[in-house]
Parts: sequence; structure tokens; C-alpha cells
Amino acid sequence: MMKVYDSIEHFSGAKNPVVAIGTFDGVHIGHQKILQQLKETAKSIKGETVILTFTPHPRMVLFPDDEDLRLLSTEEEKKELLEKAGMDHLIIHPFTKKFSRLTYTEYVRDILVNKIKVKKLIIGYNHFFGRNREGTFQKLQELTPVYNFELEQIPAQVLNKVEISSTKIRKALFAGDIKTANKFLNYDYSVSGRVVKGKGLGKEFGFPTANIQPDDKLKLIPADGVYAVNVFAEGKLYKGMMNIGNNPTVNGKKKTIEVNIFDFEKDIYNENIRIFFKQKIRDEKKFENIDALKKAIASDKEKSVKILSV
Repeated sequence: MMKVYDSIEHFSGAKNPVVAIGTFDGVHIGHQKILQQLKETAKSIKGETVILTFTPHPRMVLFPDDEDLRLLSTEEEKKELLEKAGMDHLIIHPFTKKFSRLTYTEYVRDILVNKIKVKKLIIGYNHFFGRNREGTFQKLQELTPVYNFELEQIPAQVLNKVEISSTKIRKALFAGDIKTANKFLNYDYSVSGRVVKGKGLGKEFGFPTANIQPDDKLKLIPADGVYAVNVFAEGKLYKGMMNIGNNPTVNGKKKTIEVNIFDFEKDIYNENIRIFFKQKIRDEKKFENIDALKKAIASDKEKSVKILSV
């Protein structure tokens, strides 16, 4: 079981630590390659893997006026993904302005060497750290003989010959391109939230929906539209379809996230559920009347069932 620490100060130590640093937002395929290398290296030197990541996301501290930041994974999801990847230790250190001003030399000496006692550091080809992102691979190399640790960089071509970044995945999700996002993540993108009271219009149309209030306001919600989804509710996985948007046919004024869970009739208000996105079916649109909307929803369900049965 992975050990989790809420700061570097609380880290209890590891055997021959093999370390990776980063935000690991989404823990996508690029990250997964680094984690796999981390595990293999740790095994070869009879060591343990250590991930150093931060909370809040550094951009929230360095650019507090940036209201556009949206994250692929909540802290809990990140823990789940890193544990699934087989990591031994996860340090989630508070990111502050003071911390951001550490030079790359102080970063290596005070944190990696003195506190974590790094045996080997593994980084991606485009990783920078320390004040003003001055800590390049070349500068790190100069410090390895000084502080007696090994350094390994995973080159770009190893990362699938395509630069897979959290930014590219965010762009895909903002465009509703779930297939690309899921391909780069290597798992189905998900959003968790509490079921809250809605207007009950779905039930009137014969397709009752659960309105979702996401757990984390920074969690990225894909583009408006209708999606085929899987739903984890009350300990079971169900099929369903989701609508994200303002419900223009009924003159909705507020964006909602609603899911119709197939073959499910329980009252789950205030319950937490998790939505796994499989594919976008169509954009949200304003129909001429309620009958046209009902026909579209019925067609959406047929398409969702077909997509989810593959």
C-alpha cells in the first residue's frame, strides 16, 4: 500500500529512494512511462519509489488571477492513480510563494538530498524546476557528483514519439474530444460529484436524470453536449448518457451536468457518484419543441447503448 505524506517534513524515509517530481495532473501516458521506469529502476537497486508533488497546483500560487485553470485530476484521484501505478511513497507538499523561490541548487540540496536522501532522480525530457524554472537537466547533471545521486532523463521519443501533455488533454476535453483524451490518459476520464435537486424535467420526458455537483470546482468539465458514459453508483457500474449545458429548449439559464442512468430507479439524492466519459454523441442544441427534444433524447440513448456495448 502506498504511503502518503502531507509535507516533506513528515516523510518517514525510504530505502534507496528513486524519485520523480511534478504535478502529475491526470497521470497520463507520459507520466505512466516515467512511473514505469521509476519502478524498474527501484527494483534493480532494491529501492523504493518516491513521488514528490504539490498542493495547490503551482499555477494557482504563481498566477492567482488565472481563472481559467482546470485540472484533470483531483487530489484524491491523483492518489488513486499513483497507487494503481504501484508507487511506494507519495509526498504532497504545500506549494507556497516562498517554496517557489528556492533555487534549483537549494531544491536539490535541501529537499531531494537532505530530506528525501535521493539515490536516483528520474525526470521527463521537458522537466524544469526551481526558481524561474532554472533547473534544467544539464544543471542537474552538474550537481550529481556534488551530492552523490544518479540522474536519468526519459527522452521524448520514449514518450510515444508524441509529446503527451496535460495541456493537450485539457484542450481535447474542452473540445469534447473524449476519444483523444482517453487515449492519452490510458483510462476513461471521470468526474465525481454529489447528486443534487434539479427541476425534474428529465422525469417528465421519460428520462429521469441525476444532477451532479462536482466535488472540486477546479475539475475540468468537458465541452457542452451529450455523452455516452458509465456511472459508478452505490457500488455498481451502470451505463448511461449525460448532458452538459444550459438546456436551451426549455430556456435553461444555468449550466447543469445531468446523467440518465440506464435501468436504474433508486433515489440517490445527496449520494456521491462518478461519471466515466466514453464518447461525445452530439452538441447541445435548441429544438423546435419538446417532442423534437424527446425524439433526440431517445436517439441519444440508442447511440449510447450501442457505444457502451462495444
